[in-house]
Amino acid sequence: MPKITFMGAGSTVFAKNILGDALCTPALQDSHIALYDIDAARLKESAQMLGVINRNINRGRATICTHLGPANRRAALQGANYVVNAIQVGGYKPSTVIDFEIPKQYGLRQTIADTLGIGGIFRSLRTIPVVLDFARDMEKVCPDAWFLNYVNPMAMITGALLEGSSIRAVGLCHSVQGCAEWLLRELQLHGGVKKLQWKIAGINHQAWLLEITDGGKDLYPAIKKKATEGLAILRKKGPQTLTEQARKRDPERWRQQFPVSMAWDMVRLQMMQHFGYYITESSEHTSEYVPWFIKRTHQELIDEFNIPLDEYPRRCIQQIEDWKKRSHELVKNPTLSHQRGGEFGSYIMEAIETGNPTRIHGNVLNTGHLISNLPRRACVEVPCLVDRNGVQGCYVGDLPEPCAAVNRTNINVQLLTVSAALTRRKDYIYQAAMLDPHTAAELTLDEIKSLCDDLIKAHGKYLPKYK
Repeated sequence: MPKITFMGAGSTVFAKNILGDALCTPALQDSHIALYDIDAARLKESAQMLGVINRNINRGRATICTHLGPANRRAALQGANYVVNAIQVGGYKPSTVIDFEIPKQYGLRQTIADTLGIGGIFRSLRTIPVVLDFARDMEKVCPDAWFLNYVNPMAMITGALLEGSSIRAVGLCHSVQGCAEWLLRELQLHGGVKKLQWKIAGINHQAWLLEITDGGKDLYPAIKKKATEGLAILRKKGPQTLTEQARKRDPERWRQQFPVSMAWDMVRLQMMQHFGYYITESSEHTSEYVPWFIKRTHQELIDEFNIPLDEYPRRCIQQIEDWKKRSHELVKNPTLSHQRGGEFGSYIMEAIETGNPTRIHGNVLNTGHLISNLPRRACVEVPCLVDRNGVQGCYVGDLPEPCAAVNRTNINVQLLTVSAALTRRKDYIYQAAMLDPHTAAELTLDEIKSLCDDLIKAHGKYLPKYK
C-alpha cells in the first residue's frame, strides 16, 4: 500500500487533479494519502473534497489524513513513497505583488514572473529554502521516496533540490503534452493529421519542438508557411482589431477564425520564424524570457505582439474570486466524481509500483549529458522512461545550436540563482539578475543591484539572510 504525501494540499483544484487521478488508478487505489498544508481552512476543504471522491469512485479504499503546519510536517512525510509538491511561498499577497510592483518602479515590466526574470529569481529564493526543509525531513523519515515537483520556477526548484539533497526528484510541467496539437490547431492544420509524432527537449518552459511529423511526413514546412501568413496579417492590422472584428462576425466561434486563432501566440511563432523551432511554453511566458519583446524603447511591440503585461496578478485576483464561487461545487458536492487526466503524476507512481514502463517528459539534472551541448549542472526537460527503477532521463544529444544558445541564456540565471540559494551569497543574486536577458536589456548594472536590494528588503521574513 503506497503512501502519497501532498505538500500544499490547500491547492484544492490541483489536489483533485493529481490525487483524483491516483484514486482512478488500480495500483494506487489502496493508498495512504497524507495531506499537508499551513492553512487550516483550505486543508479541511481539500480533505472533504477528496473524501467524497474516494467514496464515490473508489469505494472508500484509500486512507486519507491531514497534517497542519510545520510541527506536523515530518509526520506527514513519515514512510512516504511519493511526495507531491504544490506549495506557494508568500502567496499572491504580499509576495507576487512585491515581485511585480517594485520592478515597475524601475521601469521593468513583466507578464508572469514565475519562471525567469527578476520575479522568477525571487520566487526561487523564497521557495528553495522551504523545499530543502522538506528534503531534510525526507532524508530522515522517507529517504527512498520520489519527490514530484510541480512548483515553479521548475528548473531552479528541482535543480536546487537535486543538487542540495540526496532526495530523488523529477520536475513535472503541463506545457509539453499538448504542445504539438496546440500548434496545429491554432494554425488550423490539424484536420487530416492521422499519425502525429513529435520530439521535444530543452529546459522547462523553453523546450523545443524538434520534430513534428504525420506518418513520417515533416509538418514544419506547412506550419512555418501558415505562421508567416498569419503573422503578417496580424502585425499589419493589429491582433486586437482583428479579434474584435471576428467577435462581431461570429460571437460563438470567433476564436477559431484564422488568423485570430493564433493572435495569443505571436511571440512563440515569431521566435520560430527566427530560430527554426517552436517553444513549448506560451507566448506570455516566452516574452519575458528573451530581450526582444518587452522594451521601454519600443512600446509598440506590446500591442503588435499582443503581450499581456501583468497577466499573472490578474489571474491571481480572478482565481481568488472564482474560488469563492467554485469552492461550494468542489467541497460540498456529494456527487463529486473524477476521471483520470493527463497529468504525469499518477502514471509515474503507477509505473514504479507495477513495473509497467511509461514515457513522460520530466525535468532532471543534465549530469549524464542528456543534452550534450547544455551544461551538466543544468536542469533539463527531456523524455524519461519510468519503471520500478524510477524516473530515468533519456539521451537527446545536441540541440540545434541556436536553440541551445537561447537555452543557455536562461540556464545562466538558473544556475546562479540555485548557487545563491545554496550558499546564501548575495553577489550571486545580483549576478543572476544582471545576466537575466529581459532585466539586462532594460536596466543598468547599478539599477539591477539596487532593484535586488529593494526586493530583498521588501520580501523580509520570506527570505533567509544573505551575506
